[in-house]
Amino acid sequence: MKKILLRADDLGYSEAVNYGIEKSVKEGLISSLGVMVNMPATQHGVDLIKDCPLALGVHTNICAGKPLTTPELIPSLVDENGNFKSSKQFRAAKEDFVVFEEVVLEIEAQYQKFLALFGRQPDYFEGHAVASSNFFKGLETVAEKHGLKYSGFSTGGAPLTIGNSLVQFNMESMAPHYEPFDMLKRMVAKADDHVVQLAVFHPGYLDDDILTHSSLTIPRTQEVAMLTNPDVKQWLRNQDVELIDYRDL
Repeated sequence: MKKILLRADDLGYSEAVNYGIEKSVKEGLISSLGVMVNMPATQHGVDLIKDCPLALGVHTNICAGKPLTTPELIPSLVDENGNFKSSKQFRAAKEDFVVFEEVVLEIEAQYQKFLALFGRQPDYFEGHAVASSNFFKGLETVAEKHGLKYSGFSTGGAPLTIGNSLVQFNMESMAPHYEPFDMLKRMVAKADDHVVQLAVFHPGYLDDDILTHSSLTIPRTQEVAMLTNPDVKQWLRNQDVELIDYRDL
């Protein structure tokens, strides 16, 4: 049986994003969800979905909001106001400015915050929107320390091993003329019995917080619409695929 995993990221990014994710979970196809634990809207998001039978992950974030670690201990990650450096600053950097020992402190703090929020281990562990080899190494280090299921970053479309499964990533939300249902159809078409096809979505509605802090806007609303569309759900039921979550990997 072909296996498909549909994941949503960014719970906690803003209240509007949280509402879009809630709809995508309760009325839609999302069964794996990554939580940004350091944001002002984190608790709001947790309260919306805490009773849902989801696979929950730490969507470790070092480029939005404030750190959970004292800023003086992690100078490579923060600006003069104690906020995380922006994803734009990461993209513009010529070399990796993240100090490994510092980022491990913050990754560990975010893992501990997840435990405090949910009272249980995360079902998976990964990172938000930053291309830094020291960040990736830090994520792997903390995941290994606590025996967590690390969901790494795929380069060039090659499948990764997550848990006991080979997994291929699909994410097109930053592409021009993005149509989420078209991506889903392509993903199902290439699915086979050996590799799990994973789609990474960022469903959400838009508010001032997201419009002023994220370059990903309209695709979030498109994804809510697609993930909750009864016709899409019926189409998926007609395909020879099994919908799974991170606990199945």
